[in-house]
Amino acid sequence: MSVTELIEHRFKCAKCQSTSGRVKEVSMTGAGLSKLFDIEHNHYLFVSCQNCGFVEVYDPDVLYGKKAGSLGTVLDILFGG
Repeated sequence: MSVTELIEHRFKCAKCQSTSGRVKEVSMTGAGLSKLFDIEHNHYLFVSCQNCGFVEVYDPDVLYGKKAGSLGTVLDILFGG
C-alpha cells in the first residue's frame, strides 16, 4: 500500500472527526535562485477533509523515511496506530 493510500485509509479529521480525506501532492519553489529559475524542490502532501475542508500538511521526506524516522513509526504517531 502506498503512503498516499495509507493516509487516506487511516485518515481522521482533527476538526470534525470525519474519516473521508483526499491527498494531493503539491510542489513549490523556495526562495532565491530556486524561485528565479522556478525549481520546485519543496514537496508536500496536503490532506483535505471531504466533510469540512480542513487541511493537514505532511512532509513526504519524513513519511518515506528519507530524512528522519521510519514510515510505520511516523504514521503510527500521526494516526494513533
